[in-house]
Amino acid sequence: MKTKLATFSLIISGLLFMSHNTLANDKPFAIAIHGGAGTISKANLTPEQRQAYKDKLKEAVDKGSKVLEEGGDSLVAVQTAINILENSALFNAGIGAVYTYDGGHELDASIMDGKTMNAGAVAGVRHIANPIDLALAVMNKSEHVMLSGAGAEEFALTQGFSLVPNGHFDTDERYQQLLDARQKLQAAAKSEQVASVEMQDLDYKFGTVGAVALDKNGNLAAGTSTGGMTAKRFGRIGDSPVIGAGTYAENGVCAVSATGHGEFFIRYQVVGDICAKVKYQQKSIIQAADEVINQRLITAGGSGGVIAVDQRGNIATPFNTEGMYRATRSNGEPAQVLIWQDQ
Repeated sequence: MKTKLATFSLIISGLLFMSHNTLANDKPFAIAIHGGAGTISKANLTPEQRQAYKDKLKEAVDKGSKVLEEGGDSLVAVQTAINILENSALFNAGIGAVYTYDGGHELDASIMDGKTMNAGAVAGVRHIANPIDLALAVMNKSEHVMLSGAGAEEFALTQGFSLVPNGHFDTDERYQQLLDARQKLQAAAKSEQVASVEMQDLDYKFGTVGAVALDKNGNLAAGTSTGGMTAKRFGRIGDSPVIGAGTYAENGVCAVSATGHGEFFIRYQVVGDICAKVKYQQKSIIQAADEVINQRLITAGGSGGVIAVDQRGNIATPFNTEGMYRATRSNGEPAQVLIWQDQ
């Protein structure tokens, strides 16, 4: 009788152990990344270029997803994915950042922790190889949310960062874009500045990278990094380092990162608006993101897109431009990598 009871006890213990581990392993996790939106014409991308973009997006989303799959923090997953995109000349962040009108580079980035509602951002930095890393340091190591320019780089030195020459970000393709943009701006010099900015091609405005993630502990995080707008002047800052405009995360609600014409994203607090719809109107992340990007923003004349993930791991990636470089992974499933609506 004792033997039977002992056997029964072991069976029950085993079932409880299996149940506990099944529940732990069943906790949802998800990540989405973007590499910018704009007039990404199928005709203008060779098969080799298309594959290069998809390979780099897949590498970034896979590395970020691995962090989550192993039980890592959503902030680490976001930073990991963005670092890969910042270090690739294919995107407008880090190496490959667009040029300012004067022929230099000024980079912006931000990151937000949905668990604590803490955030960090840098704007107009010129000598930081991975601006998202400095944004994270601002969040974790300072009492501030946003630092800019030389001050941000002075803080970076106190945190052990090494500065790189501004030429670190140079690429031939971006320089050609600058020359083209200068020509258009100079041709429109007799018009108001607003009109001349509107004459720029969409590709001159976009290319920002970003990531959003949900980890197995239910923590949400979002991050965004960019070189800004081609031929920008006067220390222009876009939406990427602005919390609520280009980056936002709140546990139990959603995490969002944006790419687009930053002035509109700032005016319409795009990513914050999406999360507010989820939080206060109980709308799904897909519905909320679609309403803001494809109704409110597009009606206002703003172009771009977002990546968003909610507390259950649902992902939305709406955009109102021709294409948006993006990739997603959920719960260990294979990566989905897309440029246009259907491919």
